[in-house]
Amino acid sequence: MEKNEAVKYSDSFSDQVKEDKFWVLDLVLLAFRIMRTGNQRMKSLLFMISLNVTYSIVEFAIGLFTGRIGLVSDAFHLTFGSGLLTFSLFAMAASQRKPDHVYSYGLQRLQVLSAFTNALFLLFESFSLAVEALDAFIEDESERKHYLVVPAVTNLMLNLIGVWLFRNYAGINLVYKKAEDMNYHSVCLHLLVDSIRSAGLISASWFQSLGCRANNAEALSMGLVSGAAFMLVMPLFKASGGVLLQMAPPHIPTSALCKITCRKDVIRVSEARFWELVPGHVVGSILLKAQPQAQQDMDSGAMVEYVHGLYSDLGIHDLTVQTD
Repeated sequence: MEKNEAVKYSDSFSDQVKEDKFWVLDLVLLAFRIMRTGNQRMKSLLFMISLNVTYSIVEFAIGLFTGRIGLVSDAFHLTFGSGLLTFSLFAMAASQRKPDHVYSYGLQRLQVLSAFTNALFLLFESFSLAVEALDAFIEDESERKHYLVVPAVTNLMLNLIGVWLFRNYAGINLVYKKAEDMNYHSVCLHLLVDSIRSAGLISASWFQSLGCRANNAEALSMGLVSGAAFMLVMPLFKASGGVLLQMAPPHIPTSALCKITCRKDVIRVSEARFWELVPGHVVGSILLKAQPQAQQDMDSGAMVEYVHGLYSDLGIHDLTVQTD
């Protein structure tokens, strides 16, 4: 009997391995299928990725043939940024996969992870711009890279097209009602920060034309860009990080717990935990210990229905109530 159970378990395990092996391939095919027939914003993002990749290839080739290291470095920066935007597009497509026995909540959190990744990259870019500004300030005046102005103007125009396409998500402190809102916001901020970075390079050249020292002009421009990028991205970084760390949503008041604990038939309320699976979808669990004489009412489900109704009014529809 034990041998048959072991064989049965081995067969089920091998089936699970085979299923997991082809799951990634199915997910990639699903992503490409949805990108082909996806919504307008996904097609807009695919259009922007195509523009950036094409431009970075051209810039890289020109930099190699002319020996301009600055062009090559900027091309690598654009390529890495395009990779992050591609991940955002993949998250949009893959998150539409229906829940299954492996991912019982689906893949909606990929959009939150994508937003967090974009925010982390932009914060790192803000820090690197601050270091670049400091380096330009302390070094002696030297020949600056005037040839980067033309690529900066081109890059600014391309990114402003993307900002216009995602202009509905250009605010700083947006209210995220769905997971895709957070992802779209991160895409818009990514394009917006790149636009500000290009504008900073242009302004540095303009300050030089007004007679400002080259290093002072670059330090001032890059410092302003660094500060602006940090202020734009930090709210998104906190919001996406809070969801991934399963922080308690701030909009859930403690008054609901007080209403439960104030009941005479409840001894204690413990292990009350609430977190956002994705923006707009709050998950919670709560443990109730009832008076002995109220146990029959608890078993009948009256108390459980009361708790569910109490938190349903607060927007929590995925609540697990345990009784003791």
